[in-house]
Amino acid sequence: MIVRGARLHTGRGELAPSPVDVEVGEDGRIARIVPYDDQKEPPATGELIEAHGRLLTAPFVEPHIHLDTALTAGEPRWNASGTLWEGIACWSERKRTLTREDVVARATEVLRWQAAQGVLYVRTHCDVTDPGLTALDALTEVRDRVRDVMAVQIVAFPQEGIVSFPGGDQLMRAAVARGADVVGAIPHFEDTREDGVASLHLAFSLAEEQGLRVDAHCDEIDDEQSRFVEVLAALALRTGLRGRVTASHTTAMGSYNGAYSYKLQRLLRRSGVHLVCNPFANLALQGRFDGYPKRRGLTQVKEMLGAGVNVAFGHDDVMDPWNPLGTANPLQTALTGVYAAQLTGADEIATAFSMVTDRAAEVLGLEDYALAPGNWASFVLLPALSPYDALRRQVRPSHVVSRGTLLARTPPSTTHLTWPGEPAAEVDFSRPLL
Repeated sequence: MIVRGARLHTGRGELAPSPVDVEVGEDGRIARIVPYDDQKEPPATGELIEAHGRLLTAPFVEPHIHLDTALTAGEPRWNASGTLWEGIACWSERKRTLTREDVVARATEVLRWQAAQGVLYVRTHCDVTDPGLTALDALTEVRDRVRDVMAVQIVAFPQEGIVSFPGGDQLMRAAVARGADVVGAIPHFEDTREDGVASLHLAFSLAEEQGLRVDAHCDEIDDEQSRFVEVLAALALRTGLRGRVTASHTTAMGSYNGAYSYKLQRLLRRSGVHLVCNPFANLALQGRFDGYPKRRGLTQVKEMLGAGVNVAFGHDDVMDPWNPLGTANPLQTALTGVYAAQLTGADEIATAFSMVTDRAAEVLGLEDYALAPGNWASFVLLPALSPYDALRRQVRPSHVVSRGTLLARTPPSTTHLTWPGEPAAEVDFSRPLL
């Protein structure tokens, strides 16, 4: 396979200075990346993809989703208050009816949506406060089934707590033994602050023992006194897990005062903790107890990026008790994040693109992710000229390639428009309008 004349996204929203050809070997890895020569004849054999100057990027990365809860909105009832807490209660009821086949079918459907949209790396949280670990067993089956085209990491996520949930610590150990890749926690949901701190110590101890990463739902509450992220960062700094720890949500950070935020920026930078902001879910869930003015309910995205902390965007929920909508589209996530976090500068918009690509890849600890010779030939061709153009127009990938194999292809979409005083013409939304 050869991709001819592509504009290469090199990471952090940056582009290679001139178009390139990407040559793929028979082993499914990138053999060469060479300057594009429009005078050179294309090869007579092998699969040829003419990029015509379109944007070629490493795959989209989903750093935070819940495949076990996906597509359950309204089952057994809708989240009428729209709060995190009622969502957990709704899911607790739905969880009692889980079967392996049910979880496999729903998770597989969402993975198909993601693959078609260029997402080839996924970190999913899985509720393990279920004595049968039904969802975990189902997701390990799905992970193994799709491993040739997509890489899936599973977080052992204690939705109802570790310390405060009966047998929670034993369930976490059992989940790791049965195939979870990452250790989770939810300290703000534990009964007391002391229980929350203890839950983080348990999670870190288990991760160190098993050589795993940590990804905790942390401070997902509109309470300026919820400060578990400092405990998580201190543990990351003082253990062998620096750079291997993620704090997801951290929405209480949106209510912290300036002096404490300044102190926290320094600690997070030193600890190497990654932050994942989930704009869809938290714009919907947070601020529900506020009058006006009503808080945005997001972490300090712009400030933490400025402080040198790695931040990524996650879609989080897809049609479940916490978010009744969603298509698992990473460009929608990034666009929502641009507006919600006010990342409207030119460089910031490019950064938002990296927050669903290479910055998200750092969260997962991916190796061989970049488009470089010797790495897997997994990439996405977008009908856009730049990350800015892709985000603005919300384009669909024309080609998704996984390990040298064409996984998905989407033809351009056109609209026939009859305009006053002009003959009928096609409006092609798959090409740049500027």
